[in-house]
Amino acid sequence: MTDVIIIGGGPAGLTAALYASRAGASVKIIEAGAPGGKLNLTADIENYPGIKTMKGPMLAYEMYEHALSFGATLDMSEVKEIRDDGDVKTVVTTSGEHQARYVIIATGTKERKMNVPGEEENAGKGVSYCAVCDGPFFRGKEVAVVGGGNSAIEEAIYLSTIASKVHVIMRRDVFRADKIISEKALATENIEFHFKKKPHAVLSDDTHVTGLEIEDSDTGELSQIEVSGIFPFVGNDPVTHFVKDLGITDEKGYILVNENMETSKEGIYAIGDVIAKDLRQVVTAANDGAIAGQHIAQKLL
Repeated sequence: MTDVIIIGGGPAGLTAALYASRAGASVKIIEAGAPGGKLNLTADIENYPGIKTMKGPMLAYEMYEHALSFGATLDMSEVKEIRDDGDVKTVVTTSGEHQARYVIIATGTKERKMNVPGEEENAGKGVSYCAVCDGPFFRGKEVAVVGGGNSAIEEAIYLSTIASKVHVIMRRDVFRADKIISEKALATENIEFHFKKKPHAVLSDDTHVTGLEIEDSDTGELSQIEVSGIFPFVGNDPVTHFVKDLGITDEKGYILVNENMETSKEGIYAIGDVIAKDLRQVVTAANDGAIAGQHIAQKLL
């Protein structure tokens, strides 16, 4: 039996693994995708202390290597269920059942869909939720980014270095993104903003996206823009479907924790973007992971 199972290998999970394993605990990380989480989908990190700028995938790799350097192991599988059997927790995955004294949930969030006609049918045919992954396919073409938060504006800036033009579709006429990012986007010549507009339908032929129909938020008037790619960044939802029976989430599905990152179930912790909090950044995820990893390490002494 393992001392600690960490579900999710993003910045929060990797930091927890580092702290717990460095203190002598046996640690298993269970991750269904690439270690590093959303760092792998981020072009540039500019607000992590001590690092002026670094590519997201590079920081993900460095965190992963560091986490495993003290003995943590990685199991590549998807979690289906957590069973709370008192002192023993059982994590059911696609690779089998794993038991531990403590479980840390660090599964983060998933991208929210626009929920408009044509979106689902054209996923992978011009609709993408990862500019870093798929941006190069649209070199020299016009694309649309939907959203006005940090993720949307950061990805619009990244895409502006590849695409001939980037259309940014925003429901409001004010930015939700940080001022420094917004000002950089406004100063970028090939980014055009469509304020007070929202997506209405994805347009396509038999093989790929041809445009986006947008609706005026005030008048309801419809118009179309011709684009080859559409990148929605309209928010995120917590990945907590496998804990729905534990009663540890709020009404939005985010996990509730105390100052030690403990849930209401003894021995089950949660960290990172999956918990109910206001700020979701790499540095806050690392903070959560350090707290949980250290708290468990002290209990194991």
